[in-house]
Amino acid sequence: MPEGDAVWRTARRLHRGLAGQVLEGSDLRVPAVATSDLSGRRTIEVVPRGKHLLHRVEGDLTLHSHLRMEGSWRVHPVARRHALSARHTVRALLWTGERVAVGDSLGMLDLVRTSEEDRVVGHLGPDLLDPGYDEALARANVLADPGRTVTEALLDQRNVAGMGTIFTAEPLFVHGVHPWSPVGEVGEEQVGQLLATARRMLVLSCRTGRTTITGRADVNADDAWVHGRVGLPCKRCGTTVRLATIGRQPQERVMFYCPTCQGGRAPTDGGARQTPLGHGRRSYE
Repeated sequence: MPEGDAVWRTARRLHRGLAGQVLEGSDLRVPAVATSDLSGRRTIEVVPRGKHLLHRVEGDLTLHSHLRMEGSWRVHPVARRHALSARHTVRALLWTGERVAVGDSLGMLDLVRTSEEDRVVGHLGPDLLDPGYDEALARANVLADPGRTVTEALLDQRNVAGMGTIFTAEPLFVHGVHPWSPVGEVGEEQVGQLLATARRMLVLSCRTGRTTITGRADVNADDAWVHGRVGLPCKRCGTTVRLATIGRQPQERVMFYCPTCQGGRAPTDGGARQTPLGHGRRSYE
């Protein structure tokens, strides 16, 4: 699932392509909003909120979307609208006289009053990429359930918005924290450090224009400490990086970790041999 940096880049792409322009037409292919018409409305702005996108138009309306696992928004020359609209996975098209925005395989799409956006994003915790990010509240939210694993608490968008498995696994490794440790054992100071590191990594990814941990341009798919590096040697100690499940269905995830640098084998890691991924770390996002 795209994480906060990817959603931020998507919002910026849509904003640059449509902000200030009047929509000449719209085609929303989700039953609940299929009869809605946004034509004649000017795009005010497109902004991210954690992993959600808020496309605000004139008339106190917001088109809210979520990419989930496979979704995307792309902006193309409007001349390609008819060809692009033929894809059966397209869920939304918005076009001006110059450009068309195509929402493909969107996991969520609905219309709400801009003044009532809390109906769709009010449950989210502080957004790590928000200039007004409330670090104290995010830390308090994560610490609220001491018995929960630190990984589950960090991934819970109600606690803090924008972190996925990449920007959870990497800070945990950097700070030597076992992903299956209860929040109460990790403690307030270290939770604060994890959040600060995750935020730095997300901001760096926004600045570079791609998901990155180090910001280096010469490491390509291996630009990570542990995420996606199952079966490969740890860059610190040489131990084989492993992955194991964490959480319960339907929120169960897989988490990459180094058993030596992060305090031992995961309770859900049966010890079976794990081989390197053949297609880069993004296979597990």
